[in-house]
Amino acid sequence: MADRSSPLAPFRHDTFRTIWIASLVSNFGSLIQAVGAAWMMTSISDSVNMVALVQASTALPIMIFSLVSGALADNFDRRKVMLVAQWFMLVVSAFLTVFAYLGLITPWLLLAFTFLLGCGTALNNPSWQASVGDMVPRDDLPNAVALNSMGFNITRSVGPAIGGLIVAVAGAAATFAVNAASYFAVIYALMRWQPKIDPSPLPRESLGRAISAGLRYVAMSPNIGKVVIRGFVFGLSASAILALLPLVARDLVHGGPLTYGVMLGSFGIGAIGGALLSARLREFLSSEAIVRYAFAGFAVSAAVTAISTSVWPTNIALLLAGACWVLALSLFNVTVQLSTPRWVVGRALSLYQTTTFAGIAAGSWLWGAAAEQYGADRALIASGVLMLLGAVIGLRYALPEFKSLNLDPLNRFSEPLLALDLKPRSGPIVIMIDYEIAEEDIPEFLALMSDRRRVRIRDGAGQWALMRDLEKPEIWTETYHTPTWVEYVRHNQRRTQADAAVGDRIRALHRGGEIRVHRMIERQTILPHDIAAHKTPMDMH
Repeated sequence: MADRSSPLAPFRHDTFRTIWIASLVSNFGSLIQAVGAAWMMTSISDSVNMVALVQASTALPIMIFSLVSGALADNFDRRKVMLVAQWFMLVVSAFLTVFAYLGLITPWLLLAFTFLLGCGTALNNPSWQASVGDMVPRDDLPNAVALNSMGFNITRSVGPAIGGLIVAVAGAAATFAVNAASYFAVIYALMRWQPKIDPSPLPRESLGRAISAGLRYVAMSPNIGKVVIRGFVFGLSASAILALLPLVARDLVHGGPLTYGVMLGSFGIGAIGGALLSARLREFLSSEAIVRYAFAGFAVSAAVTAISTSVWPTNIALLLAGACWVLALSLFNVTVQLSTPRWVVGRALSLYQTTTFAGIAAGSWLWGAAAEQYGADRALIASGVLMLLGAVIGLRYALPEFKSLNLDPLNRFSEPLLALDLKPRSGPIVIMIDYEIAEEDIPEFLALMSDRRRVRIRDGAGQWALMRDLEKPEIWTETYHTPTWVEYVRHNQRRTQADAAVGDRIRALHRGGEIRVHRMIERQTILPHDIAAHKTPMDMH
């Protein structure tokens, strides 16, 4: 049995192991399809930019729709969301196969099909990544994320080469058929999985409010913000190699589809090595150091790929690129998951994905346009320079270290008994909390209330303010609003064990008896139907 410190430890959990194997089969089909689509584009279009847009058309929907998908992942059964996504991609792949066999594919139609497959990926990914935390304990999460990357890159190491062989022997349409069949493995595994779902006593958030909560949480979480910035820069610069690799295979080393597949395989083998080394590297290096080395390593790989005219040096450079790709992206993913409670993890991951894939989509277009204008070699050199700048950005936005934050719900809040008969949607609700603070404790109190403000706003409060009584200066009042009573309850239920430290320290500074909490509902002083009666003649014009 795998030791807990082993990178293979998550395989002890049956559900993770089963779905990981099924995903391996599905990823195998997806990469074979990607080779077929990229090489088909080189056959039906002379435009270098159209070749690069094959990758962009897959990344673009992930950028556009991931936030919505993250909200769905946090508000619906993630297993069902993934099943819908898998069935959708199966149907799209089947239609793509039929159109390809009938010879009806045009460059823009091929991009449309790959865009739809990207939409299915966008729907699936937040639910899949958020579900990893439901399949393995928190201690195994970093290794589970690395294993997911390793699984994808195991298929990358052999799938593209086989995809190139299939294209050479049977044509691109055959790769699309293989991909369509591969989705059945994940569908079967998901239908067998019956996760334990704790029903929420609160009504489901609307899609718009759920998206807003996710945006607000990320905006008020400095750790996630740093990951978002670094992920965008990494995607923007690192996308050059994968987007331009068909051109590298065709123009720089003068190969064919099999050469392209072997090069992708080299990238995948490097990624497997990166995943296996990830746990060991974390023992000796900080997360930020690993990410900086990944940026620098990718820059070296891009430079070698640009100047090499032989397959072997290029493949060695791609081994390094694959390792750096996995090390950076898996660390970004784990940092987001370990910095986020379960109620919002899907949205946080989707925001990270949105910005990273925005970088990949923008980079695919940018480097494709640069290659068309100046050549693939110069575009790769330029991307390497941007990679080095990405490493320097770490001086300002250093990746935080893994922390053992307890992000389980605090569960100290009990809904109070009310004298008024409020409905869940009644509001707005105003909360006022009185504290009695000694003069000598004010500096510490203000510092703690700064943290309290961030937590309140992060968890859904608005119009937060701290006031001091002019007649009794020892009395301080914290006030904030929520739009409805149910949002007030939801706000309190979002508090985590890690947040308790701030609240406990504030209570320790309070000099009075029990802290007094005033819960009030706003009411208009003039009823809506009386407003017209109070208007002056000037108001009527």
